[in-house]
Amino acid sequence: MYMFSRRIRILLIGAVVTFGLLGVLLIQAPEPTRTVDEIMVEPSLFLDREIAVRGEIVDGSIDANQSVFFLHGYSHTLRIDYLGASVSNGLGDNRTVYAQGMLYYLDGEYVFEADVIKTSCPSKYEEES
Repeated sequence: MYMFSRRIRILLIGAVVTFGLLGVLLIQAPEPTRTVDEIMVEPSLFLDREIAVRGEIVDGSIDANQSVFFLHGYSHTLRIDYLGASVSNGLGDNRTVYAQGMLYYLDGEYVFEADVIKTSCPSKYEEES
């Protein structure tokens, strides 16, 4: 029986480990973050899927009682339901937000049910309210 040399065995093991790691990375590659406008151009492509969206909170749209606010892009808005979400500090008007969750079509409206909400840090150059 032919025995592989030690060098060949190490190279084969290294190749198997490398291909295994590449496979894991490709299978578990994160979904890219999309803007509100990218999603709302053709929302049916994103229905009932785990996605990430970013946008700016519409001024005055935060309803803490119902755990809802609206994000806007350049030409579209999207309702964000954050009732069961983990929310970072600083949720406020005109703040840029990253939300991760699922997009649904409920009662004639697209609603994004967020699991995670992350807000941007306020800039030291913004005016104090």
